[in-house]
Amino acid sequence: MATRRSEATRARLLDAAKQILVERGAGQLTLDAVAELAEVSKGGLLYHFPSKSALIEGLAERLREFTAANVERAAQDGVVRTFLETSLPGSVEAEHYWAVFSALRSGIEVSRQTRDLVQEVFSVWSDALRAEVDDPVQADIIRLVGDGLYLGAVLGLDPLEPQAVERVFTRLGVPAH
Repeated sequence: MATRRSEATRARLLDAAKQILVERGAGQLTLDAVAELAEVSKGGLLYHFPSKSALIEGLAERLREFTAANVERAAQDGVVRTFLETSLPGSVEAEHYWAVFSALRSGIEVSRQTRDLVQEVFSVWSDALRAEVDDPVQADIIRLVGDGLYLGAVLGLDPLEPQAVERVFTRLGVPAH
């Protein structure tokens, strides 16, 4: 069982990997750079993450954690509203997506498990939307709108004004909050 200290070290390493990917790019992601930024010895890094691929998998696992928390919230607030609201992520979650997406597209070797984790995040929402929305095409439209909102947030583009977002929600049949 992992100790608190071990979990904190692991979290610092993942935060450092995310920061490097977001601020410097995938080409600058090295085990040495992650260890230095996290202020962890190279041996400490290798204990938790024996490769860059393992670091990316750790970041993908965090995405699954974000999704699980959001799906839990959806049980109370409704799947459609929660999905669309969480498609306008805060900077921390958006940075995690950016980091994982950039790693996946960079040529860094990632495991099948990492790709499956990312696919799972998208499938969880698609399945939940299709279960809640009677019309499967409408469910897909909602997912695509959410994906577009999310992509804009991950890329750091100016978000829609809150009133415009509510008009989109209304057009999609999302009940007012």
